[in-house]
Amino acid sequence: MSFSNRILAAAAAGVIGLVPVSIPALAQQSPQQPEYAPTMLVLDASGSMAAPDPGGGTKMDAAKNAVRTFVTAAPATAKVGLTVYGTSTGSSDAEKDTGCRDVQVLHPAETLDRPALTGAADRIAPSGYTPVGTALRTAAAALPQEGPRSIVLVSDGLDTCAPPDPCEVARELSAQGAEIVVHAIGFGVDDPSRAQLTCIAQATGGTYTDAVDGKTLEQVLPRVSATALRTYAPTGSPIAGTAGYRDAPVAAAGQYLDVLGQRASRYYAVDVPDDATAYFSATVSFPRGGDAVFANNRLDLRVYGTDGEDCHVYENELATRSTDGVALTVGSAWTGAAEPDTGSPSTDRCRGGGRYYFALEWAHVADNAPAQLPVELLVGVEPAVADPGPAPDPEAVEFAAPDGVTVPAIGGGSFNVAAALPGSGRYTDTLQRGEFVFYRVKLEWGQGLAYRVRFAATPDRGSDYVSNIATTLYNPYRAELDSDFAAYTGTESILPSNDTALATRPIRFLNREAAEHTVHGQAVPGWYYIAVKLSPAHGERARVAPVPVELEVDITGEPEPGPRYAGDTASTGTFGADPQQAGAPDTAAAADTAADGVSPLVWVAVIGGTVLVISAATTIFLLGRRNRR
Repeated sequence: MSFSNRILAAAAAGVIGLVPVSIPALAQQSPQQPEYAPTMLVLDASGSMAAPDPGGGTKMDAAKNAVRTFVTAAPATAKVGLTVYGTSTGSSDAEKDTGCRDVQVLHPAETLDRPALTGAADRIAPSGYTPVGTALRTAAAALPQEGPRSIVLVSDGLDTCAPPDPCEVARELSAQGAEIVVHAIGFGVDDPSRAQLTCIAQATGGTYTDAVDGKTLEQVLPRVSATALRTYAPTGSPIAGTAGYRDAPVAAAGQYLDVLGQRASRYYAVDVPDDATAYFSATVSFPRGGDAVFANNRLDLRVYGTDGEDCHVYENELATRSTDGVALTVGSAWTGAAEPDTGSPSTDRCRGGGRYYFALEWAHVADNAPAQLPVELLVGVEPAVADPGPAPDPEAVEFAAPDGVTVPAIGGGSFNVAAALPGSGRYTDTLQRGEFVFYRVKLEWGQGLAYRVRFAATPDRGSDYVSNIATTLYNPYRAELDSDFAAYTGTESILPSNDTALATRPIRFLNREAAEHTVHGQAVPGWYYIAVKLSPAHGERARVAPVPVELEVDITGEPEPGPRYAGDTASTGTFGADPQQAGAPDTAAAADTAADGVSPLVWVAVIGGTVLVISAATTIFLLGRRNRR
């Protein structure tokens, strides 16, 4: 999925022994930042919600618990509001006229305020009618009037107030071109109610999910809401790169956030001890929407040594459909600190321990791109090695299709909130058009990963619905290892399309010295990332079709002893604090502290209902990030 052109001047092993630096806050700069889609929760508080729930308490009690679970796990920067209907009247005939206008926005869709949202939900008392159509219009009006937005509707029955018919309201929103997706959850509903809620969801490109009782609702609501919010949100400690190397900030191992302008280099310094390996990567997520065919962007990365000497290391990554929702990463493993001096002053400025400079440039800029974008930087530190351990293994691990039931998993919108897959198995998710989502798998020394992605067959076909699908495998410092892409046409599609699976070699330190260059990036244990992409479809009606996907993941090999580092240590925190925890949105922490050690955003029921999609069409518009697309 990406195109790389690498010119290397040195190879061996090294580290970053670095010094923290105080940097001006990013608040003084105003880049266009990708954000979570503003989302409005719409809760049914009609009289029927006062009925008992099979799990104990009332259905309204269960809905409040579900809201609390979602709010606890939602990213801190998410924008979430709360709308309710049915709280101000009873259910008598005399009260119907007033009851069918009884819709209240209890909290606007602003940056997450957990106490305010849970407090507003706790005060809800069910009593009245069910004006679903009016509630959808009210919620849509309370959201921002442009950009992607979502409504998550929880209802336990049919609209009792039509007109307006709620399905017609959903069609109106879609016909007006509003970028609003409605996800509906039926809470213990009958067949007519299920049909109405399914119609609402499908008319806007959303999903319908059944929740038979309160316990299921508590699992389902966070999953559906997280899908509604999902997009790339960059995080990290503030840092400000400079236009030249002389005053570049010195970065220690860790994750940083800066702002990158068009065609202007930004320099960052790293102090690398003798015989150490330095890792440096940069990730930019581009705004979605617009003409993706001509949305070409490229990131360049170069390394400089003492006195700004060019070390002749050049990495670049190109995205040819960046507004499809891709995250573009360029990375380098710098091993020059392990090279011995040659006696040539210019050459030796790029050898041995010392201060090195990493220059990042947004070198190719798409038409209509913003002037600035956030850039997420990852710096790694790996000490000198005393004993490198087992020899490299040039053969990719073999894939064995996992058995057992599928387990729902919510892919995250970024590396930082990637869904942790606990081991070999089959995992399900549902992707909206334009999503680029991340999952992560932990590999120890000696272990390997093989996987494939199955895009489910869908009943509807037509040229309006054709989409580009892709998957990419990244290593712990976010360098791309492999990728594949295809045109999705409504029939079941599996990536990779021309091989059994995408696979690593067993992870060993000496893989960095293997004869095959593509093996070099498989020499660090830790989190390996799987990204899955479903581009917007290419017709006017194309955005109405989410697609179920299944990841078949096979982790091979038993953990083995790794290298012994200088100081006789067996391991090292190469990238500082875990990037999934350091500076990451609260979703990551919630995932690690949920009941039974499992995030409420992962172990949940599979989304049900029929999903509409696509058909065959020309693939001339399905260019991906790699030049072979």
